[in-house]
Parts: sequence; structure tokens; C-alpha cells
Amino acid sequence: MTHPERPAVLIIGGGIGGMAAALALARLAIPVDLLEQSTSLGEIGAGLQLGPNAFAALDALGIGEQVRRQVVFTDKLVMMDAVDCHEVASIPVGAPFRARFGNPYAVSHRADLHATIHQAVQQHPLIRFHVSARVREVSVGGRGVMVATEDGRRFNAAAVIGCDGVKSVVRATLIGDDARVSGHVVYRAVVPATDMPADLRWNAPVVWAGPQCHLVHYPLRGGEQYNLVVTFHSRDTETWGVRDGSKEEVLSYFEGIHARPRQLLDRPTSWRRWSTADREPVACWGSGPATLLGDAAHPMMQYLAQGACMALEDAVTLGEAVAECDFDLQHAFRLYESARVARTARVVLSVREMGRLYHAAGVERLVRNSLWLGRTPDQFYDSVEWLYGWDPKCCLDAADPAMRA
Repeated sequence: MTHPERPAVLIIGGGIGGMAAALALARLAIPVDLLEQSTSLGEIGAGLQLGPNAFAALDALGIGEQVRRQVVFTDKLVMMDAVDCHEVASIPVGAPFRARFGNPYAVSHRADLHATIHQAVQQHPLIRFHVSARVREVSVGGRGVMVATEDGRRFNAAAVIGCDGVKSVVRATLIGDDARVSGHVVYRAVVPATDMPADLRWNAPVVWAGPQCHLVHYPLRGGEQYNLVVTFHSRDTETWGVRDGSKEEVLSYFEGIHARPRQLLDRPTSWRRWSTADREPVACWGSGPATLLGDAAHPMMQYLAQGACMALEDAVTLGEAVAECDFDLQHAFRLYESARVARTARVVLSVREMGRLYHAAGVERLVRNSLWLGRTPDQFYDSVEWLYGWDPKCCLDAADPAMRA
């Protein structure tokens, strides 16, 4: 049932972040119009990793159990040296990990996670979908917003949330900064488990760290498939985008890699190629009745596997801020931003540093490998407490106290 005192909200972008935000607001009885530029709602990509913080967010959105039914719970996190094939680190994520963080570590096909959230929002009467809605104009005023699409539709609402990714049209209107093209290229593919080497069918996200490159693999869909991801520093000047890739290009960047991980590069029959980008963190994501969420707010590279996790945290925090501010959306948006900016900026910057560690060469590679020598699982858990220990009940605690008075 619609509450007449609840202001309607426009959400731009139907990815994981946009869908989660729609669900978070609709659960507060806020009507939502969700605009997606594609002809249908869906997700491209392959696998993703879900840390305990993601499950905490999914539980807060009411869909944690549904997600748990379709993920693969991993046994450990592994880093291997791709040059000499020795194990650098192996961190168990079984019962002690779950006891420490209150939730598991798992991997999922991106489309499966999106579909689970999609099903929940489809069933909510306060969310209306608008596909083929490529945004042309965003106008933000003191009392509301107007969004116009390229096919001539106009939408008016009390507020707008940009969940439209790295190339966010909403961000261009609100902030107007440029994305930072990283020069790091990511190739992704999914292969049947039967095509994986038998001795590499591990129930774990495995990182093979090499000089200016790395490989990742982990199981999907009950172990019937494996996600393969390779990353390298491009020789060319890159522009942000996604296209089909070529095996020849991949192979040319992995010539110095041990034969055991290198054999994986022959397994996919097709690759998708991402030229990646992030942005320099900013202190404010919007003004008035407008804000940003997920990659539109804080795009990051993939080295900590936290892009989707941060978007889910954003959605939950946004909902908590709206409830705390008694549906004053402008106040809620600033409270949400105050709670999220420093945390997400820390992740963006930590991801960059993790990329440096993964791709270390020469003596820096030896230093990288030495960082894990003698480290116990509990010491590793301590080092990621700030990331994995996120709690929805405390998600506004990092906000400026003056904003909560």
C-alpha cells in the first residue's frame, strides 16, 4: 500500500546497486521508478565474490537466504606465485571465519545474484520498471527532480539516485569529473568444470599473482562451471569500455608465467574484455534531492572483489538514513554520504594498492611473498576486520555526529 506521505524516488540504473537500492526504499513504503537503459533487466559479466559484509547487507534487504541457496561456499582464499608456482598464502574461510564475521565467504555467478534481487523487486508493488530508458537529461531543483530519456519520456519525482555505473549520467550532472582509466585490462570467461585441469578444481578463489598480470579462478553454480579472470597492464593507451577479446592478446601478456596456471588461458572458447577505470574519491556525491550509489559514486577496480559488496552496503545504508531522517530525503542523502564516503574511499585506495601487490615484479615480488610468511588465520582476520566486519545495525555510526542530532 502506498503511503501518501512517502515521496517518490527515481533510480537510474538497473544493476545490482540500483536493484538493491530500489528494494531498500520500497521496503520503507517509498514508491520507486527504476530506469534501465538496456532493453531488459539483466547482468553481463561472469562470477563475483561475496564477503561477509555482502551477506550482512543481503540479510538486511531480506534476501540473504535466497542468495545462500545459489552460491558456492568456499573453503579458503589462496594466493599462488604465478612465476614459480609456490603457495604464498592460504586462508581458511570455514567455521572460524564465519564465527569471527558472522557470515560466510562465497562466490556466485553475477547473473544469479542479480536475478535473485530482481525477483524480490519484481514482487514489490511499489517498484515500477522502465526499460530502454537511456537518460538524456537530469534536472535537479530544490523541490524535486526531472529526468528525460532519449526516446522522449519524462519522469518527475522528489529525488533521484544515480546507480548508473562508471559512466554515470547522473554523476556528470552532479559532479562533472572524469573517470581515471587505469590501463589495467580484465578478461573474463566461464568454462565447464570438465574443461578445468583436474588439479586446479579448487573450492576457493585462487589468485595466481604475476609480474604486471594475474589470473583468478573459482567454481560457480554448484561447481559445474569455473570463472576465469585474467588481468594485465596494457601496452596501449586504453579507453574505458567492454568488448570481445582475443586469446592472442591474452597469451602475449603471460609469456613469463609458469605452465601450470598458463594452461588455463587455452580453456575459454570466448573472452569478454574490460578496460577498467575508477575515480578519485570525492567528499560529496550530490546536492539537494540527488545522490549516487555503487560504481556511480565510487567506481573501483576488482582487486579486493568488493564492487558489488560496496553497492549492497550503500543500499542498506541509504535505507537506514531515510528511515532515521523521517523521510526527509535531502537530509537523508547527506547523512548517507557522510556515513559512506570515507569507507568507500578506503576501499578504492586499498584496491589500487592490492593491485600493486598482485602485480609485483623483481624484488617487490619477493617482498610481497614475504608479507604472508608465518601469518596465522587470526592475524589475517584482524587485518580485514574493517572490511568484512561491517554491520548494518551500525552503518550510520561513521556519519558526522552533527548530522544525527
